Amino acid sequence: MKHSWILALVLVCLASFGCSRKSDVRSYVNPLMTADSVAVSIADPFIYEYEGKYYLTGTTTTTGDFACYTSNDMITWTDSGPLFTRPENHIGSFGYWAPEVHFYDGKFYLTYSCYIEQRGLMLTFLAVSDNPDGPFVDLYAPWFDPGHSAIDANIFVDDDGTPYVYYSKNETIDSVATGEIYAARLKRDLSGLDGEPVFISKASQPWEKVNWARNRCNEGATVLKHNGRYYMTYSGNDTGYEHYGIGVQVAESPLGPWVKYDNNPIMTTDLEKGISSPGHNSIVTAPDGNMYIVYHRHADPDAPKPSWDRVLCIDKLYFENDSLKVDGPTNQPVEVGW
Repeated sequence: MKHSWILALVLVCLASFGCSRKSDVRSYVNPLMTADSVAVSIADPFIYEYEGKYYLTGTTTTTGDFACYTSNDMITWTDSGPLFTRPENHIGSFGYWAPEVHFYDGKFYLTYSCYIEQRGLMLTFLAVSDNPDGPFVDLYAPWFDPGHSAIDANIFVDDDGTPYVYYSKNETIDSVATGEIYAARLKRDLSGLDGEPVFISKASQPWEKVNWARNRCNEGATVLKHNGRYYMTYSGNDTGYEHYGIGVQVAESPLGPWVKYDNNPIMTTDLEKGISSPGHNSIVTAPDGNMYIVYHRHADPDAPKPSWDRVLCIDKLYFENDSLKVDGPTNQPVEVGW
């Protein structure tokens, strides 16, 4: 009995430690917020990390400016001003979409697309900067012209240092929006394509045909490598309407052939959870070393369609038996390991 007070004190300390530890658990809720507790309003989001700091860009206007947000924890974001501002007399007129930033050979490269009236095409541009948050200056305007539209460019560098670009050939055929994914090897200095583009995929699975009379799109490719195989996340259908979603396809080499997962999509509309049309993703490594898929969805799932008001979301992405899976889309608090 004389030691009971010691035992009680130990239990109290343990309980207090447990409570303290519980309060330290971090979490996020989609959509992600700014420091002012406002949902980050952005489409085609792309998060990248440099020296422990996270940067975010995406489609914010269609007239030539790309925003830059920064974060130390990948959860709360601060508007840091423009990443890229359309220069005077720029050849593009509208449709400034889907910027991505890649660190390559000591510099930061920005890919984006816009409409060139003289060509009657949406083409991809390449800009460069010494800093992750810009400002970026056009290097090649346009970057390459394959004779058809080329948007949603994603740069992937293989283990041997060979760079590749994946892009979407988007056009209207008989009043139907059509999108196909193509890929090409790049020159080592990124000055252009090193070979003819190769067809990768088009709308072919049942989930990609729900709006067949209006939209037949594959777009927004992102490529990564795992255990010697190549994995591509991509989006299907129309981002402004219902049933936009994310699928996965796999290949043994960067230029394919690529095979789609039978269980696609891995993310799509779930109105019971208040989630409408998650899609156009990028992939980033979180501070705890886990992968996260970065995507947009409709800010208001019940808004009349088409809806172009989209917000930033993330969810955990992981491999299970070499199969790419996601814990999402979520709409409730999710604990994280950092």
